[in-house]
Order: sequence, then C-alpha cells, then structure tokens
Amino acid sequence: MTAKKSALKKHKHYHKDGSLWAEGKIAGGKMEGFWRWFRKDGTKMRIGNFKKGKQTGKWTTYNKSGTVVKVTDFDK
Repeated sequence: MTAKKSALKKHKHYHKDGSLWAEGKIAGGKMEGFWRWFRKDGTKMRIGNFKKGKQTGKWTTYNKSGTVVKVTDFDK
C-alpha cells in the first residue's frame, strides 16, 4: 500500500476589510513553500518559506516604501 501525499493547495488570508493579507500554499494543514504577507494598502510586508509548517531559510521584511529593513535566517 502506498502512503498518500498531501497535495499542495493555494491558500489566501484576508484583512477584515477584504484586502489580501497573506498568500501561499498549504499541505496537510501546514504552510508549505513560499509565502508572502501584505499590508492593508497592498504593499509587501514580508516574504519567506515554510517546510512542514516551520519557517526555513531567509525571511525578508520590508518597510512601506519597499526597502528591506530586516533579513532573518531560520537555518542558523
């Protein structure tokens, strides 16, 4: 018998006003792969990757004008 793999499904979260807050993929109920977050005004706030629901690799945080303000490495 073959073990069933969870399929990646696109997923989006929204702010209360209906604007996009976050988007990425879910597998087995956990965040997986590349995700990105947005402010209510639509500007990019943060990007990063998940592996089985845990943050992995370099995550980048941006200010409202799109300038990188912080990079965090979750592999260290």
